[in-house]
Amino acid sequence: MRAEIDMALHAPARLQIVAMLARADELEFATIREVLDVSDSVLSKHLTALSDAGYVKIVKAPRDGRQRTWASLTRKGGTAFASHMAALRELTAAAEQAVATG
Repeated sequence: MRAEIDMALHAPARLQIVAMLARADELEFATIREVLDVSDSVLSKHLTALSDAGYVKIVKAPRDGRQRTWASLTRKGGTAFASHMAALRELTAAAEQAVATG
């Protein structure tokens, strides 16, 4: 079966978010925002889209006297990420082969 590009993960910021979450149990909103260098509203929209797809779990909880937001990758999100990456590898391999034989 051929892997397919997942449009929920296709946006570069979303792909980067999921890649970060794949390597951690959970990450705080502020940490993700700093790495991506985006505004709160932009990150919130991306996290909402990933959450709506069932790929990311969002938890809000008080910590250090402030309300904090934490994100973690769901099992469905991990599976989608692996499939998306396989599709990207297939795409790049096909392109490399075309260039080499071109």
